[in-house]
Amino acid sequence: MIAGLYAITRETDDTGYLLTSVEAALRGGAAVVQYRDKSGDIARQHEQASELLIVCRRYHVPLIINDSLRLADLTGADGVHLGRDDGAIHEARIVLGHDKIIGVSCYQSLELAMAAQAAGADYVAFGSFFPSPTKPDAVHAELDLLREAARIIHLPMVAIGGITLSNATSLIDAGADAVAVISALFGSKDIEDTARQFADLFVDETED
Repeated sequence: MIAGLYAITRETDDTGYLLTSVEAALRGGAAVVQYRDKSGDIARQHEQASELLIVCRRYHVPLIINDSLRLADLTGADGVHLGRDDGAIHEARIVLGHDKIIGVSCYQSLELAMAAQAAGADYVAFGSFFPSPTKPDAVHAELDLLREAARIIHLPMVAIGGITLSNATSLIDAGADAVAVISALFGSKDIEDTARQFADLFVDETED
C-alpha cells in the first residue's frame, strides 16, 4: 500500500549527503522513497540506488526508481515509476515480476489513470498541483481531479507538485493517499522533523 509521505530525492553527486538526508527522512516517517536522478551518469546512478536500497531496507520502506526500468532491475529495487515516455506497464511487469511496485504518472488525466489501472499499475500519480521549483513549467492539476478520481480509481493515488506542509492537507482531504515531496522536505533545515510533520498529517487524517 502506497500511503503517507512519498519522499523523492534531490539530484546530487554527493552520495554521502544523499544517504544521510534520506535516512533522516526515514527516521521522520517517510513511507516511500523514490530515487530520482536525471544526470545520465549511469555509474553514479547505480551506486546511489544500490546504497539507498540498503538504507531503505533497514527501515522496511520501499525504494522506487524514477524512470529507469533497467536501473530498477539491476539494483533489485522495490519498483519503478514510469512517466509518459518511460515504457509500458506490461513490459515493466515482465522485467520486474509481480512482487514489485509499478507506479505511473498520469499528470492531469483521468483517462491515463484508468488505462494504468487496467494495465496492472500499483499506484497512480497526479500533478502538478502547485507551482514547483523542480518542474516550474508543469501544467497544474485541480483538486477536483483527485475527488473525481477517488470515485473510479481503486489504486493508491499520489499527489505531486509544489507540496508543502501548508497545502498538503488539502490534497489529503481531496483523496490523495500519499504526497510526493522533494523541495519542502530535502530543502528544509531539519529533514527528520519535516518528515515527521508530513507523516503526522496522515495520522491526524486517520484519527479524524
